[in-house]
Amino acid sequence: MSENNTLLSIRNLRKVYQTRDGELEALGSVSFDVNEREFVSIVGPSGCGKTTLLRIIAGLLPKSDGEIIVNQSNFDPTREVGFVFQKALLLHWRRVLDNVLLPIEILKLDRKKYIDRAYELLKLVGLDGFEKRYPNELSGGMQQRVSIARALIHDPKLILMDEPFGALDAITREKMNLELLRIWSEAQKTILFITHEINEAVFLSDRVIVLSARPSKMVGSYDIDLERPRTLQQKATAEFGEYTVNIYQKLEVV
Repeated sequence: MSENNTLLSIRNLRKVYQTRDGELEALGSVSFDVNEREFVSIVGPSGCGKTTLLRIIAGLLPKSDGEIIVNQSNFDPTREVGFVFQKALLLHWRRVLDNVLLPIEILKLDRKKYIDRAYELLKLVGLDGFEKRYPNELSGGMQQRVSIARALIHDPKLILMDEPFGALDAITREKMNLELLRIWSEAQKTILFITHEINEAVFLSDRVIVLSARPSKMVGSYDIDLERPRTLQQKATAEFGEYTVNIYQKLEVV
């Protein structure tokens, strides 16, 4: 992709926590770009700061140093970013439709103008007809579909996803991966996705970024040149296996 398609630029991003034992450097100096409508996954050792990185981009944590630039200008993450957490984090006393509309209320936008969009998004994520259900009436996978619709409701430029399928069983996870690719293709959004699963990263992504152990730095970036739309059969190909082995070996040396 050409440089003028860059949506997100991370420049020398650092995060240092002040602890009782002194400073703890979580992010050493992380720099990378994400292009418009690109699907980028981040993998790295446990505790390397992947979630910290996403939370800083989303404005949920302050950075210690560095720059975050969207469309070549400083941005308001509350408007430009949608976040899908490890757990769906739905409000159990609110119906599905009201959970999807929650960001609209937080941003003090006109709820009435977004109701039709909420219905459209629930249809997009395969939950047409579940608008009046409560979260406890849905499976784990269905709850994460609601959280994806919620992340899309205010039309953000960037969707951040922090291991959204980590708590699901293997079969449901495979189905959700396929569903996520369909939603991403139809919604035409940019996704930055964190996972511990190298296979998942390769299957979903246009590019996989590898972070080192804490204090993390980017130590690898792999363009995934697999045909789209992706199919589960591709996981059995030599090309897919080569990508996963290369990324695994990079993680082994960091």
